[in-house]
Amino acid sequence: MFDAIKEFINPSENPDISKAFEYQNTHLPTLWLLGKTGAGKSSLIQAITGDSDVEVGNGFEPCTMTSHAYNYPKATPLLRFLDTRGLSEADYDPTDDIEISAKQGHALLVIAKAEEPEQSDVIKALQKIKKQNSIKKIVIIHTAVKQVSADEQAKTVQYNQQQFEKVWGEQLTYLEVDFELANGDTFGLPALKDKLTELLPIIQSFNQQQQHADTEVANFQKLKTEILWYAGSAGAADAIPAVGLVAVPSIQAKMLHSLANQYGVDWNKQAFAEFIGTLGSGFALQYASKLGIRQLVKLIPAYGQTIGSASAAVISFASTYAIGRAACKYMYHKSKGETVSNQDMQAVYKDALTNIKEVAKSETR
Repeated sequence: MFDAIKEFINPSENPDISKAFEYQNTHLPTLWLLGKTGAGKSSLIQAITGDSDVEVGNGFEPCTMTSHAYNYPKATPLLRFLDTRGLSEADYDPTDDIEISAKQGHALLVIAKAEEPEQSDVIKALQKIKKQNSIKKIVIIHTAVKQVSADEQAKTVQYNQQQFEKVWGEQLTYLEVDFELANGDTFGLPALKDKLTELLPIIQSFNQQQQHADTEVANFQKLKTEILWYAGSAGAADAIPAVGLVAVPSIQAKMLHSLANQYGVDWNKQAFAEFIGTLGSGFALQYASKLGIRQLVKLIPAYGQTIGSASAAVISFASTYAIGRAACKYMYHKSKGETVSNQDMQAVYKDALTNIKEVAKSETR
């Protein structure tokens, strides 16, 4: 276990790390977009990611015979968008698309333009998806609702909503949005983001716009996506039996080296020891013992492969994120030739650990 701690200082190449990264990439939280061309799928993606350059078809790569996927952010993906492109095909089989979107936290978003009552292709696809009985989270998103008159808005939305609910056999949650009002504003965007964040908490974590109290926090926000990616990889590593003991410390070590490089800090044994020291005298010992216990629990037949692995993954995700957050504070002050109190460092670590728990649970279930 103590050898694992040393990986913080000089991480070695290990095939288990690549395996963890690959596992995470195939288990990304997925938003499955089901809708006709021009329904507003690209605008929805832009609204969620804040990237105005993202468009359906631009950056999307073939994923199955009938769908294309886009991972965001590209370099360190935390979220996948799945766009079904075979809706008009009579023999469209949603099995592969369902498998992709159901691997982790997911939702099916049916997107329909308010002024377009002709939704036969979407309805046929929805019927086939319903028969599979695998997708549980579904939200109907009515777009361009302000492009019709106030009198017609309620009627058109209700008509399309009834079409989809008839197929699904129950009432469905729906939202009304408009991404392009005449004055340049939008309609319904806060409610949309709130609903999607409820379905996938990671959305709020990597896209949250916060008021930065100081430059240090602002710098952390710029690196938050990368830290979350490493956290996801560490969680993925602990979801694989007998991998986490070696892979998790190595992943965390690579994260610390990457952060140090971006802050212009020389990451050596002295810097590492000083950083660990700020987190408390018992941090390294507790880290090593808890890591070892998590791996032992995973080896318990039946229990270890379910509850044990899930719990270990949550802990590794959360602790990696918290270590990354604390490292950013340490390295920021280090780069300025300043010191930071142990009390402040430990408070940052504990706050990060607490604040990320719900995201960790949703990302590693």
